[in-house]
Order: sequence, then C-alpha cells, then structure tokens
Amino acid sequence: MASSKQLSSDEVEALIDGLSDESESYSSVVADSKEVRPFSLGSDDLSVLGDYYALRMINERFCRLARSVFLPMLRVQPRISSFPPEVKTFDEYSQNVETFVSLNTSRMEELKGNSLLVVPPDFISLLTNSYYGGSVVRSLRRAAGEFTATEQRVIEIISEGLDDALTAAWKDLTPVTFSVTGREENIQFASFVDGSDTVIVCSFLVQLPNSEPATFDVLYPLQVLKPIASQLRSRLQSEVGDDDLTWKQRLEQAILSIPLLVTAELDRPKTTLGRMITVRKNDVFPISAADGVTVFVEGREMFTAELGQSGQFAAVEMTKRLKTKL
Repeated sequence: MASSKQLSSDEVEALIDGLSDESESYSSVVADSKEVRPFSLGSDDLSVLGDYYALRMINERFCRLARSVFLPMLRVQPRISSFPPEVKTFDEYSQNVETFVSLNTSRMEELKGNSLLVVPPDFISLLTNSYYGGSVVRSLRRAAGEFTATEQRVIEIISEGLDDALTAAWKDLTPVTFSVTGREENIQFASFVDGSDTVIVCSFLVQLPNSEPATFDVLYPLQVLKPIASQLRSRLQSEVGDDDLTWKQRLEQAILSIPLLVTAELDRPKTTLGRMITVRKNDVFPISAADGVTVFVEGREMFTAELGQSGQFAAVEMTKRLKTKL
C-alpha cells in the first residue's frame, strides 16, 4: 500500500512553531546588528543593461555631431565631451536640477518611447547673446522666470539640431528617429515619466572659449531601451556605416591628382665608346625612327603614338594602348 503524502495536524503545528522560532531569532539578530538591513532582491538592480558600452560609443559620436549645432551660435567650434551614463530614478535626477530649465521632449518612434533634452537657462542665455552678436562670456546666474521669444527660438534651433545629431549617432546601432513633441520650462510639470521610473542620464560638457564650461543632459527611460539591451551591451560595431561621399570624393581626387612622368621615345641609337669620347658640340647622331613612337608612363610601356605638333609645340597622338600590367 502506498504511503500517504498528507501531513497530520501534529506535523503541521510543529512546522508552524518552527517557522515562528526562526522568525523571532532573525528579528533579534537584525535588532542586535547595525550592519544588517532588509534587502528586496531586484529592487535596487540598476545595472540591467551592463556596462552601456554601445551607449557610450553613441554618446561619443553624438559629441562630434553636436559641434556643428552650436557652431553658428558660438561662432567657434566648441569641444564637447560626454560623461559615463548614470542610472537613477527621475525623482533623484529632478532633485539635482533647477526648477526653471529648458525641457524638450522628443519621440523615439522606432522604440515607442520618449527622450528628454535638458538645457540649463544660463546656457540658453549665453547662446542667445552670442547668436545675436554678443561675446561668448558665461553670464551671471539667470533668475527663474520665463524664456523670451528670442530665447524660445534659440531653444527650437538647438533642440531640432541635437535631435538630428542623435538620429545620426544612433544609426550604426539601430535606426531611431528623434522628433520634438513638446517643450516645458518647469521640471515639476514635465510629462516625461513617473517620478519612480528609472532613467538613464547622459550628461555632456561643452567647453567654451574664455569662459566656464556649460552642460546639458539627454535622458532615456530604462524601459524604452530594454528591448535593445543586448545591442547596448555589445562591443561589436554594426555593419551599417555612413556613406560619406565627401570623404570618398576627396580620396578619389587625391588619387587622381598623383603626378606621373610621361616619356615619348623616338629611337635607341647605338654608338661606340670611342666615338662617345670624341663627341663635341654640334655633332649629330643619326636615328632611324620607326613607324610610331613608344610612350612610357613611369618607365612602363603604355601607348604607341604618332609624332606631330599641337600649336607651337611638338606633341604625340596616342594611337594604341598596350596591354601592360600596372
């Protein structure tokens, strides 16, 4: 007869008593030790995407592309560098940011999410002043209020330009199109993500001539980037590359501009050493020019030609190209 797997009432009561004893024992240990604290597995895991290697590469390329966005305003090409991406909740990020700030929300259509561009008001004032002829000098701390119509136009220019730069920077990893969907001036009213949601903060430093550096941030919700987490952890470059026609054209132009020595040979007369010793001025060497002239390019036979004249100059007309390996 098979044994029953059902516990008796005495066995159930013994198990409950044993669990109660362990719980009390654990509580006493926690109370006596200051180093032990409760921990919920998975709640504090902020390294879901590994070391963000691909994202760092994207940020470095974005730095190079973003220079052309600020060049027309600063009238100099600034040096832009990126900090390592940080993972934190949106509330934690908001605590370290001024209440009055330029917030630009962009839609990432392919990833079905949004990104947030955060630009301090001091930097907006500096760009506006420089764009309209002022000097590139870091102004005093700007008082909280509203951006002027002129500053709003500058914000529009740089937000659209930086979105284009982000689109190009992400192209090698995965096609992502950034398009501005909204702007705000108070971070408390930013309809980006919930305060408890995790975001990836990418900070950038703009070096300014004869002035203190400026900063701006780009934020990505962690949930939006999770579908491409494996790509963001990858250290391999995508096979998709930029079709840089300018570089190809310059390379082709440089190759086609290489100077080559062209020599037209009429004949190869022979003489003796004795005659060469006695050769004087106005002496003549007879030659027997065959039909056609051989043309050499860098010492290699390349063409046969006919001797003629072009204007006041002697010239050769190419008649046949020889099958010579380069």
